[in-house]
Amino acid sequence: MELSGKLVSQIEIKSDGDVFHEILRERPHHISDMSPDHVQNCDLHEGQWGTVGSVIYWNYTHDGEERVAKNIIHAIDEEKKSVTFEIVEGDMMKLYKTFKLSVHVDTTGEDNLVTWTSEYEKLNEDIPDPHTLMELCLNVTKDIESHHLSINA
Repeated sequence: MELSGKLVSQIEIKSDGDVFHEILRERPHHISDMSPDHVQNCDLHEGQWGTVGSVIYWNYTHDGEERVAKNIIHAIDEEKKSVTFEIVEGDMMKLYKTFKLSVHVDTTGEDNLVTWTSEYEKLNEDIPDPHTLMELCLNVTKDIESHHLSINA
């Protein structure tokens, strides 16, 4: 069985794709206000919001349990509207040797497509692929969208 893997999940949003990218790049600490059932807190530990190399600490709920993650902003691509986070500490590291999570927004006119990609290496073959984490990312995306549609209504 392969220990390395990659999952991709996509969702269309009606809210502004540029704003969505900006939130994940520069203002992830606002996500807990937009998606409190899924993200309880997001703190900057090193660096500056929206810069590669910055260290961010998350408190979130996954599979009904409160969890933590410390990640580094690994890459930001303004042209492609993408941000890549590398998880370096926390609950995910109990299951995975490496874990990167990228979010990318395609904007075409009024259409906005958010793509989440996880690339990982499991510690052993008994560990499941992170499908429920991808579901969490899609749920947070829906919450961010709902928040922005309600304030722009």
